[in-house]
Amino acid sequence: MIEGVIIKKLIIHKDIPDRDEDVNKPGFLMEVLRRDEGLLKKYGQTTFTVAYQDTIKAFHYHEKQDDLWFVATGKAMIVLYDMRDDSPSKGETQVILAGKDDYKLVVIPIGVAHGYKVLSEEPVLLFYHTTEPYNTDKPDEKRLPYDDPKIGFDWDAN
Repeated sequence: MIEGVIIKKLIIHKDIPDRDEDVNKPGFLMEVLRRDEGLLKKYGQTTFTVAYQDTIKAFHYHEKQDDLWFVATGKAMIVLYDMRDDSPSKGETQVILAGKDDYKLVVIPIGVAHGYKVLSEEPVLLFYHTTEPYNTDKPDEKRLPYDDPKIGFDWDAN
């Protein structure tokens, strides 16, 4: 496990409709992120993205912001690589599966490279919260190739 990464397993609650005759299949409700949990040091913004089967979006890291990822539907393989010189887990890779029926919130600290691959036929709907707003003039996003030899991650073998 990479130092500073937090995985919050999300609890699904039964949704209670106002009228039973309107419901073919019951829905559900879950709290994703709460201010009183201390997971988000401060709020920058929330972003939403959609990606389709076999899409790989990797790697990038930040120097000023933490990310908090929530895969709302579909299945994703999230890959993290610790690039921080002062971290006890420097050089470690961590793989996290998330998405439909495996809901979790993943906190990705500053200096940890991250990316994901869509595993499901169903598109991945990913919400991510950041501790800083996006700055189009000076983005806090350092890019690495998805097949960066330093990371050495084989997306097809995992």
